[in-house]
Amino acid sequence: MYSASWKNNIDDLDGMATGSEAEKAAEAVLEWHKQDNKRMLHAVYRVGDLDSTIKYYTECFGMKLLRKRDVPEEKYTNAFLGFGPEDTNFALELTYNYGIDKYDIGEGFGHFAIAHEDVYKLAETIKSKGGTITREPGPVKGGSTVIAFAKDPDGYLFELIQRGQTPEPLCQVMLRVGDLEHSIKFYEKALGMKLLRKKDVPDYKYTIAMLGYADEDMTTVLELTYNYGVTEYSKGNAYAQVAIGTNDVYKSAEAVDLATKELGGKILRQPGPLPGINTKITSFVDPDGWKVVLVDHADFLKELQ
Repeated sequence: MYSASWKNNIDDLDGMATGSEAEKAAEAVLEWHKQDNKRMLHAVYRVGDLDSTIKYYTECFGMKLLRKRDVPEEKYTNAFLGFGPEDTNFALELTYNYGIDKYDIGEGFGHFAIAHEDVYKLAETIKSKGGTITREPGPVKGGSTVIAFAKDPDGYLFELIQRGQTPEPLCQVMLRVGDLEHSIKFYEKALGMKLLRKKDVPDYKYTIAMLGYADEDMTTVLELTYNYGVTEYSKGNAYAQVAIGTNDVYKSAEAVDLATKELGGKILRQPGPLPGINTKITSFVDPDGWKVVLVDHADFLKELQ
């Protein structure tokens, strides 16, 4: 059962209201972003050997195993890992599907990122534990920030970024998009994200945009990358989605509906409770096909308990 406000607002925006009335209704929907307390909760992706990946993340990256759940009736197991509790910090949700040991990451997914006070030391730790460093630590080309890249057992890349103490070491999810300006508008309108910074690197023919709900050194951000002239990417079947918490999935879904009608994308699941656990969610894909799930804050905290 959906809330009356959800249905009434969508009906208005679908044609019952016209002209200035429709514009006012749209403004009221988008005003919700200013009142909401959205937060990046976790990224979901599939791995071929759950125990091996948990061992890698805890020993090489220094993450903690936050929780694990097995769902034998649906033949999968989840593990949540990160650097702090899920009620305050971003986490990685690893999914192991019984009997499947390999996935295609595709070309569209870029990397996750970890902020660390000493990337040189972290890279040595990773190598000493048998991990793979694909880019040795050193300053970025044309800049001073020290970075490195590591690859996990399934082939997912992790950028290691040298940064002072931060409340959120798990600091980025990077995805490639075909039209950066279009994607920025979508995430601003659909999710109320702020454009934190944008950087064009013509020498290497790419542009990046960082979007999120707080400064980069304080939270997890979405890094969107546009490679000159590339408008589509293969997505494979490994990376799944990002989950974002909201105070009201119904009101947030209204903003998503507005954004998809104007900028593309599609709502996959209308807002409402999940069978069995009653956590209220809604899900959608952006104009490039990247999936986002909006989760009710209060319901999420109940799940953690």
